[in-house]
Amino acid sequence: MQYHSTRNETIRADSAQAVLEGLAPDGGLYMPQTIPAFDWQQCLQGSSQDMATRILSALLPDIPDMPELVRRAYTGKFETEDLTPTVPVGDFRVLELFRGPTSAFKDVALSMLPQLLTAAKKAKGMDEDILILTATSGDTGKAALEGFHDVPGVRICVFYPDGGVSQVQRAQMVTQEGNNVAVCAVRGNFDDAQTGVKNIFAACQGRELPFRLSSANSINIGRLAPQIMYYFRAYRDLLDAGKIALGDQVNFSVPTGNFGDILAGYLAKGLGLPVGTLICASNANNVLTDFIRTGTYDRRRPLLKTTSPSMDILVSSNLERLLYLLSGDTKLVASLMEKLNKEGSYTVPDELLAKIQAQFWAACCDDGRAAEIIGRVYKELGYLCDPHTASGWAAAEDYVAQTGDSRPMVVLSTASPYKFPAAVLHAIGGDISGSEYDQMRTLSAVTGVPIPKNLASLQGKPEKHTGVIDKDKMLEYVLNL
Repeated sequence: MQYHSTRNETIRADSAQAVLEGLAPDGGLYMPQTIPAFDWQQCLQGSSQDMATRILSALLPDIPDMPELVRRAYTGKFETEDLTPTVPVGDFRVLELFRGPTSAFKDVALSMLPQLLTAAKKAKGMDEDILILTATSGDTGKAALEGFHDVPGVRICVFYPDGGVSQVQRAQMVTQEGNNVAVCAVRGNFDDAQTGVKNIFAACQGRELPFRLSSANSINIGRLAPQIMYYFRAYRDLLDAGKIALGDQVNFSVPTGNFGDILAGYLAKGLGLPVGTLICASNANNVLTDFIRTGTYDRRRPLLKTTSPSMDILVSSNLERLLYLLSGDTKLVASLMEKLNKEGSYTVPDELLAKIQAQFWAACCDDGRAAEIIGRVYKELGYLCDPHTASGWAAAEDYVAQTGDSRPMVVLSTASPYKFPAAVLHAIGGDISGSEYDQMRTLSAVTGVPIPKNLASLQGKPEKHTGVIDKDKMLEYVLNL
């Protein structure tokens, strides 16, 4: 299957090459020339692994042995056999994406990406090592490290914003074992780290290096494509529960910062799944909310630190893919991205905005309201959620109240509440004294919800990666690995 850059149709690669490169040479993102024909009803018949196999085989046909790659990625690594269970909570359904090895939704994709990357490398006859270069706002880093540590022929380097992740998220990364891993904090915010990574890709174009660069961020189609599966899984769960009939549309409320998780829902719709409205849920960093409501994307605002740090983002990379999918115009996308880079903002044509608003709706939620929702949902419905999920719940409530849309609603739950114990414990009225490890134990004692094993075992692990650098030193750091 042929892929090309969102900024230039003449820059092409097959699906295996697109996974290997991660980012197109011109800075654009790889997308297939056409979304393939797909039997979505047949896809719903199998297990979660069967669904993943069908979807990935359709989108990445140049990577062989997909059933075996999926089996290796998922078997025995998640708490439940269906990987991402959907549970009823009040009037909504909650899609639990945190049942994997690092307690965050990124596990679904980053358990799969190492398998895709190593198989693509073999298929293309590549001998040199690959260096996975990743910026993280909290969850991608650990999930990528978990997936790639000690994978032969692959090295991984993760950058995270110094002071911009939770104590638990930092501990997950800096204690990572493996002979092929590097983790470093960057003085600045996530956007600084993400921009630094993109600049490293640009600076290394045409340079003789002892490795080939690729990415584990959702700019890599091999990271984005595996996320499509759980929309099919949720739809199947609603069918099994008798909440919908085959063909009924379902709405999804998605907490998102980099726009990858919600874009996976749009791609599921493109493959035929009856997805209704996709609700884009932001925290106080509401750049996406403003964009979907007005058509103007403006990153020229302070980046706020919130209790949902994985959404503390002002430059949402995957939005570029949506602009291409809805416009089909690579020249337009290239010009918009150039304006964003040089001027800090852009405005899409009215026709394109109308297409976006026909399929997406947006709302934002500050820390105060997130805390209110965590407390209320726990007190009234007995369900404990994290601040990111609370943002999704808030957006879902707003959408139903303002539109009256009564179609079934699925709220994506992107992280375990134990990754943010202080915020969750405070929201339910608990004692937040002590360290985050003390807070986890208190939260478990108060609620009876068990601490995930991977988080409970963090305390006391030796820190192996304690470096902190300025953002303009990132290229030098990578070249010295």
